[in-house]
Formats: sequence, structure tokens, C-alpha cells
Amino acid sequence: MTTTRTETDSLGAISIPQAAAWGRQTQRALENFPITGVAISHYPELITGLAAVKKACALANKQLGELADQKADAIVAVCDEILEGQHHEHFVVDVMQGGAGTSTNMNANEVIANLALQKLGLEIGEYRHLHPNDDVNRSQSTNDVYPTAIRLAALARISPLIEAMHSLSKSLMAKAAEFDHIMKVGRTQLQDAVPMSLGAEFRGFATTINEDVDRLGDLSRLLTEVNLGGTAIGTRINAPVKFGETAVAHLRDISGEPLSLAADLIEASSDLGAFVMFSGILKRVSIKLSKVCNDLRLMSSGPRAGIGEIILPAVQAGSSIMPGKVNPVIPEVVNQVCYQAIGNDLTVTMAAEAGQFQLNAMEPVIIHKVLETMGSLTNAMNVLSTRCVDGIVADEERCQALLENSLVHVTALAPIIGYEAATKLAKHAQANGLSLQAAAEPVLPSEQAVIALSHLNFGEASIVE
Repeated sequence: MTTTRTETDSLGAISIPQAAAWGRQTQRALENFPITGVAISHYPELITGLAAVKKACALANKQLGELADQKADAIVAVCDEILEGQHHEHFVVDVMQGGAGTSTNMNANEVIANLALQKLGLEIGEYRHLHPNDDVNRSQSTNDVYPTAIRLAALARISPLIEAMHSLSKSLMAKAAEFDHIMKVGRTQLQDAVPMSLGAEFRGFATTINEDVDRLGDLSRLLTEVNLGGTAIGTRINAPVKFGETAVAHLRDISGEPLSLAADLIEASSDLGAFVMFSGILKRVSIKLSKVCNDLRLMSSGPRAGIGEIILPAVQAGSSIMPGKVNPVIPEVVNQVCYQAIGNDLTVTMAAEAGQFQLNAMEPVIIHKVLETMGSLTNAMNVLSTRCVDGIVADEERCQALLENSLVHVTALAPIIGYEAATKLAKHAQANGLSLQAAAEPVLPSEQAVIALSHLNFGEASIVE
């Protein structure tokens, strides 16, 4: 049997595990929201974001004479431990919750209060000495604490995501250099188009990933505007003069982020446009990444009855019944991550739209989906780099055979012999299973045939140039 303690509030008495650092409001949230099974501690950045906010507010309250030094110092000491990764197991409420994040804020208030009480030599639950609301949450509201903490959480995940993007781009560029000498068929709409190098194709993949690094950084700056100090709906009620400015200054130092206090706290307390824009760039990255994975799967199809221009690393058996089969499992899992990210963006969009009047109660699902997307994309790109791209091998003979059997060089002839003649040549070659060289003499006038043959004999690289 688990030993429990009892706490009482206006709703009545409730039992709490004796070893838990949380209190009655957190316990009620545990019972009210058994939704996803994902606790807020699943996202460590969210917990450290909350701790940073609570520390900044304690320092501001102390500086402005609103909180006794002993209480403030105990709160700060606990927050420092949380920032170092301790006590996260006590942040237990479900990430999906009603109440605009109130349960998350109260979870933080209660854990910090109880751990601070222990530092003061007191027992958990002796709130008359240090109270979750009156002291830890002093000069604050969930309306400003939660929006600020979730912004810090998202900002904390940007560097790992950008590093993963750089790593994937670097891997693709290395393959581009390795494959520059290999000529192949370039395709549009799954049809043969013009000759190109395999290296150029991989260089395009690298560019499409790398070009969004700056965009991600630019849009992340939207998250640095916070409403801390606005308290309830941005009115600054129950907060001393200059509390917001003081708390944000402390939070800048604690977080290392270039935070600024919103000019209009009423507007900032209800507007989630920054998350809509930020989620949008995550969707853009996902769409482009998925397209790259589609191409890798198609290019590696076969290996004998498909395109087969590249060989992906064999990382696991591909079938329980077909011996020797190997599947493109790494691009496949990345595709799925991207589909999830695209769906998450729609969730963020609908949740941001769903706010009424001075507050948006849907913030919990927004940060859940944004952090989920950022974490999954980071992991997916790292796996794609190390478990797939780095080990890709080109099948040069297959690339050459497909190129020689195609009619893609005809495009380079169009400016020389004319579009109509080039079309006639290509159609005759295709209909009769001939190469362009073999089809030139029976189809073109002798003078045009000589010109065509002389250009076709320059070799693939010359024709591309």
C-alpha cells in the first residue's frame, strides 16, 4: 500500500502520495486529465522553462521588496536544482489539459514550494510558512507564466534542430562531391528529361535542407517577446510597478535568450501568432525533408526491377518471408515523422484560432505539438544522416546504362536542329527502340543527321554543358 498524506482546499480533502513533492491542485489535475499518458516532464525544456520563470519572478519579488529574502532564496535554490535536471519526476500532470495551463503552473508552484519548505527545515505541505500561490506564484498568473515558459521551451529546442539540419546537409554535400562525376537521367513528372550529374542531385537535396536554417532562426525571434508581468489577461493586476520589466531582465540572464517585454500585454496574453508562424516553418522543413526521402526511395527502388541508381545501406532485414529483401526503412520512418509534423501544424493552427477574448485556453496542445515536432524532426534528421545518407553508394553502371538507353540528349539538339526535327527524332527512336544516333540517319535530312551525330558524339558531359 502506498503511504499517503491528506491536503484540503475549498473543494475538499484529497489524498496525495506521501513521497510526492506536488500538492492538491496537481493531484486533482492527475485525476481530471488522464488523457495522453504524456506527462509535462516528457519535455524537460518545458520544466526548465517553468523553473527559469519562477526563479526570475522570485528574484524580482525580492528586489522589489515583495518577498522576504529567506523565502526568495529557498525558491531560487530549488529552481536552480530543477534547471540542473533534478526533481523533474515530480512534474506529473498530463501535457494535454483544460485550463490554459493552470494545472502545469500549479504543479510547478507546489513542487517548488514543497521542496523549498524542506530546504527551510520544514515538512511538505506546511504552506503557512511558504505557500505555492502566495509566495511561489507571487505577482504572477498562469496567463503570463505559462505563455512565457512554453516560449522558452521551444527556444531551447531550436539549437539541436539546427545542428541536425546542418549535419544532414553536410552529409548530403559530401555525397554530392563523391557523385559529381556520375552522369544520370534527370527526370520531371517521373519521365526522362535531361542528363544531369548524380552529384548535382544530391547538392540540391543539401541546399533544400540548409536554406531553411536561417528562416528557422529568423522566425524563432518571434518567440522572444513575452508577457511576463502581465498577470491576469495582461492587466498587471496584483503585480508591483515595474515587476514585468524587472522579471524579464532576470529571465534574460537566466535563460540566455534575448527576451523582451511585449509592448501591449493585453494583446500578448491572447495572441499566439508567433507559434503559428514558427509551426509553419517546421511544416515547411518537414515537407521538403519528406520530398528528399521520397526521391531516395525511388532512386534506390529495385534493386534490379526498379530505378536502382543508388544503394541505401542495409540496416535490417526487409521481410519475414522474402529472403534477401531490404527495404528503405530509414527514409520511410522520416517520411512518417514529416507527416506527423504536417498534421501537428494543422493542430497548432486550429488551436491558435480557437482563443476567445483575452486568453487562449488551447496553449497546452500547441506546445505539446510544437515540441513533439521539433524533437521528432531533430531525431529523424540525425538518423537519416548517420544510418542512411552517409552509407549511400552509387551504382555507376546502372546510372550509365539508363542514361545510354534514354533519349534525354535530344533536348540539347533542339537549339541546333530545331524543336520539330528533334521531336521527330525522339519519337522515331522511342517507337523503334533505337538510340538517337541510330535513328538520326533514317529520320533527319543528311545535313541535319551529320550535325546531330557530331553533337551526340561529344559525350554526355559536353551535351549537358
